[in-house]
Amino acid sequence: MKTKFFFVSDVHGSDRCFRKFVNAGKFYGAEVLILGGDVTGKAIVPMVRMADGVVKVREGNADRLLKSPSEIEELKKNVADAGNYPYVADPKEFEELAAKPELVVELFKRLMTERLGSWIALADERLAGTGIKCYISPGNDDFFEIDAVLNSGKHVINPEGKVVEIGGQHEMITMGYTNRTPWNSPREVDEDVLQKKIDDMAGKVGEMRRAVFNLHVPPIGTAIDQAPKLDDNLKPVVSGGDVVMVSAGSSAVRESIERFQPLVGLHGHIHESRGMVRIGRTMCFNPGSEYASGILKGVLCELEGNAVKSYLLTSG
Repeated sequence: MKTKFFFVSDVHGSDRCFRKFVNAGKFYGAEVLILGGDVTGKAIVPMVRMADGVVKVREGNADRLLKSPSEIEELKKNVADAGNYPYVADPKEFEELAAKPELVVELFKRLMTERLGSWIALADERLAGTGIKCYISPGNDDFFEIDAVLNSGKHVINPEGKVVEIGGQHEMITMGYTNRTPWNSPREVDEDVLQKKIDDMAGKVGEMRRAVFNLHVPPIGTAIDQAPKLDDNLKPVVSGGDVVMVSAGSSAVRESIERFQPLVGLHGHIHESRGMVRIGRTMCFNPGSEYASGILKGVLCELEGNAVKSYLLTSG
């Protein structure tokens, strides 16, 4: 029995990328869709509604004035497609937000959960009656407030921390947590904690040679975990005109793959390191991410028994 799945990661709030993802099952003929973490966006784009109804938006070093409803809606769509959250309010509300950072965090979380809720509703609508399974899990950048939304869908399954069947012969474990990063994101832990989380799930897998490890952070020391080296100001280090790259993956993930040797490893987290590497018999994939451009990068993979029959890195 074959299992054909389509895997993506790190869409970071991009409406356009999510629409492509939810339609990819029919497009590629895949019976399983997997979105492996970092589903929410990174920023709010303030849109100030003036007394005369004109909406002002800061673009670069200049203000842009939007005078018609169609202009406003078009910009809101473009902002959402790039993964950010447009928010229209009057100057007084923005002054209050500027004075109280805790209100900004509250607003940010509300906008994230609202968009994710609309995505779950879209998936429920598009996947009804198709037989396509859809798995969406959080990543290290995602606040815990989104978990209830991920668990609310009829046709979307949140596989975080579980062993789930993704085909008649294949099981998948999922972990959105990562090792420590310079950004102190919500789901970061030490390597020993990652190891325990993986071990707890792996112990429940029936047949490891047919297992899929959906672990958000890639294994350390590979071609799929290379990220820019950062200085003390979190700026990329440049040498000889080129950005210096370093390994930013997880030692726990690598050790687990070396020890358990699952059939496939699915990873994301590091947008720049698209590709496939082998660790022993395990084929490990990172599809990369260009969410801000609305480009959905993915991996289309067909499994049969304890073998990978075919795979294709996609972009579109």
